Amino acid sequence: MAIMMPASDQTVLARRAEIVAALRAIVPGEGVIDSASEMRAYESDGLTAYRQPPMVVVLPDTTEQVSLVLKYCAGQGIKVVPRGSGTSLSGGALPLEDGVLLGLGKFKRIREIDFDNRVVVTEPGVTNLAISQAVAHAGFYYAPDPSSQIACSIGGNVAENSGGVHCLKYGMTTNNVLGCEIVLMSGEILRIGGKSAENTGYDLMGVITGSEGLLGVITEITVRILQKPETARALMVGFAQVEAAGECVARIIGAGIIPGGMEMMDKPAIHAAEAFVHAGYPLDVEALLIIELDGPKIEVDELITRVETIANACGSTTCQISTSEAERNLFWAGRKAAFPAVGRISPDYLCMDGTIPRGALPKALARIRELSEKYQLGCANVFHAGDGNLHPLILYDANKPGEIERAEAFGADILRACVEFGGVLTGEHGVGIEKRDLMPEMFTEIDLNQQQRLKCAFDAQGLLNPGKVFPTLHRCAELGRMHVHAGKVAFPDIPRF
Repeated sequence: MAIMMPASDQTVLARRAEIVAALRAIVPGEGVIDSASEMRAYESDGLTAYRQPPMVVVLPDTTEQVSLVLKYCAGQGIKVVPRGSGTSLSGGALPLEDGVLLGLGKFKRIREIDFDNRVVVTEPGVTNLAISQAVAHAGFYYAPDPSSQIACSIGGNVAENSGGVHCLKYGMTTNNVLGCEIVLMSGEILRIGGKSAENTGYDLMGVITGSEGLLGVITEITVRILQKPETARALMVGFAQVEAAGECVARIIGAGIIPGGMEMMDKPAIHAAEAFVHAGYPLDVEALLIIELDGPKIEVDELITRVETIANACGSTTCQISTSEAERNLFWAGRKAAFPAVGRISPDYLCMDGTIPRGALPKALARIRELSEKYQLGCANVFHAGDGNLHPLILYDANKPGEIERAEAFGADILRACVEFGGVLTGEHGVGIEKRDLMPEMFTEIDLNQQQRLKCAFDAQGLLNPGKVFPTLHRCAELGRMHVHAGKVAFPDIPRF
């Protein structure tokens, strides 16, 4: 699929050989990849419907090298696209034909484990799960746990403000990151935050987290680690109607119970996950809730009784409670593997990401069913029920003419519905290119211009990850500081899309 991106700078492309040589001087050895065949691995991220080979790939392994690469590119007017593990589902790491793809895959060292302050200082290429594994021997873990945690990097988690099953109780990435080292497009190296949860001045960590590679390149991250709860048990509750499952979610939260995680799957997702993982999911239900409760054993036992009572009152047809750690993990295995499981029943799928108020859940699922019929495409629903983060998986076959276009239109209508119901365009996947052109559904032009002014404060030339997030490409001079004469805008050659 083609998508409108900033026009390629032909003067930069004409100097490709010179640029590659200069980058090799900065990152010697195997740090620069410039052959077409070797760069194929970088032509897309997890949103594989869109592909574009980069001009060149650079793989530094020190902060100083990142700084020199960015400083060189800034001086030469060369665009840069930062990339972590490439698991982004919004096209955030889609390369540019005239841009440098800056891969952080070699930044895979944990620099410090500080149990006294309950933090880990890590490089951005370390996987999410590896942080928990590194501290597990002392009874600690890192709470945010995206389904791709075995592969996704912590740097990418910060860029997208990733969540996961346990974000309901323990927060998103932004609630668990305390500091970072960031390199600006100018090459300047900044340290923001640190090991303390309290910092004076502006909340710059809040600005950096979720910035999708538009503000700087993160080369070190300090994250909060938590002590594992004494007890964790899960309930697997089935319902004959999706609406009843939604009501159960609302009543649990309304009762003041905040589970460690609360996930929902509809019937297509249940069947796909069960065939893939064999977790013992009931196949005769329309919706399945997996509810995890953690804390002191006496508290967990009491909460299980209360949740089971609420589920029964909402008309649950099945209820299974884990009796061992192995069984609890098995309950979650199907949910964690839901995305690849759906990949076994459909040649292709689009994984959407939108958020709604919990009370709008039945209405949102009804709208998705209507849209499925309208576009004649199947849809499996897997989502974080506790915080209203939907992940509809739209099933299609890219080899059939017109299906990808219908799938995209279907997905866009789902996201419009999220905004209509009082929600937002994204929960944890970011905007990237997938939702870029839908931003005006949620924000006015004034809102978007103000957001772009923030980018200008970090990247005045607009060289970092251009074409992402903002539906219209501006130069910083355009944002309220340029003169329009006789209805003509200066710099008419600036690409707008």
